[in-house]
Amino acid sequence: MTTLRLHSIDVLATMAGPEIRDGAVFIRDGWIEQVGTSTEVSGVADESVDLSGHVVLPGLVNTHHHLWQTLARAVPAAQDAELIGWLRALFPLWERLTPDAIRVASRLGAAELALSGCTTVADHHYVWPNGCRIDDLVEGIGPVGLRAHLTRGAITQGSGRSVLPDPLTEQDDAVLAAVEHAVAEYHDPEPGSSLRVCAGPAAVLSMPAGALRELADLARELGIGLHTHLAETPGEAERCLAATGRRPLDHLSALGLAGRDVWFAHAVHLETAEIARLAETHTGVAHCPTSNMRLGSGIAPLRALSAAGVPVGLGVDGSASNDTGHLLAEARQAMLVARVAEALGPGADTPTLLGARDVLRLATRGGAEVLARDDIGSIEAGKAADIVAVDLRRPAFAGVHDPVAALVFCAVATVDHSWVQGRRIVEDGRLNTVDMDTLLTEHHTQTQGLMT
Repeated sequence: MTTLRLHSIDVLATMAGPEIRDGAVFIRDGWIEQVGTSTEVSGVADESVDLSGHVVLPGLVNTHHHLWQTLARAVPAAQDAELIGWLRALFPLWERLTPDAIRVASRLGAAELALSGCTTVADHHYVWPNGCRIDDLVEGIGPVGLRAHLTRGAITQGSGRSVLPDPLTEQDDAVLAAVEHAVAEYHDPEPGSSLRVCAGPAAVLSMPAGALRELADLARELGIGLHTHLAETPGEAERCLAATGRRPLDHLSALGLAGRDVWFAHAVHLETAEIARLAETHTGVAHCPTSNMRLGSGIAPLRALSAAGVPVGLGVDGSASNDTGHLLAEARQAMLVARVAEALGPGADTPTLLGARDVLRLATRGGAEVLARDDIGSIEAGKAADIVAVDLRRPAFAGVHDPVAALVFCAVATVDHSWVQGRRIVEDGRLNTVDMDTLLTEHHTQTQGLMT
């Protein structure tokens, strides 16, 4: 057995109760055993870490990403395009993806997330040219040490997507086989799992209805989650109505994509009744404010979703539409854009502003709920020891009166320490798990390869 004691914490924000001054956490074999003040949690541990001057909170949960897109940041033809134009600009690059490119890109993306306080990432990968497989994602992310929920996505030849090049499409039966392979090889449903597999098309019309129903049925049979994009742009509903006679949420729900094991990215353009239906079915939403602004897609109705009881977490989305992978920055963005939406909305004369702690909850407990996990998202006895710490003794925090709120209001370049299941991932602002200089060199080589 190994034990770890974190103590003398200036402010411990557990996300499970009151914040604790001079806090401490005792961890045994990667699981939180005690939480309280340093006086209350006073046992002798194999390792003891003094976190005086730090704010500590649960590891952040990123509910939507496309890690391979770290290879395509600030592409000139995609910089000022809305979603469809953006896709058209990037598809030629994605046709050149190789297994090595995916391994390096996903490792870089996971490393970037770790430095921003993320300890769990849900990645949605849906292009598989040149022999690329989910195995490449596993090999890429694994060394960094983050927990991962990997959605084996797809765009199939029967979907009728005219904007998609043939090399990026698959046969329906190949997708089902790939999901079965991924689950057999990698899915771990147990508490504390570091790797879970999910399934889902790239978007609402990325697979024909029959194949999508088969995929949903297979996911339920295998006990895995389902994930896709929903209501990202205004034109999506029109395209779905023309193709199926139903709005996107109606179409997906009719095919089995609704429930606690399902979550959608974006959910920007929803009707009031659709928000109520998401709440009734406990279907989750990954809120991606930066990407939605970057592509001019709109502002998701975060206040209405939360008020209705829809499970909501944060997602940084792809590094080609964000163009970063900084989860604390995404929390700040979520707070600020929600305030803009409030100012422009029906109650603009007396807006109720979203607070820093509200978005920190989305980034922790909210994300855990979206991913249907009850073992992460808060610092309390019985939970996995996924913990991050930020040192307040830096210029960005000078003059701060509320250290917890400062994590959102002030610019946090990197967290100073993080642990995943009690294993140190970040120490003194640097990754312990991978050599960043080597990784950056490899990543540059792969990026150049896509550009030629």
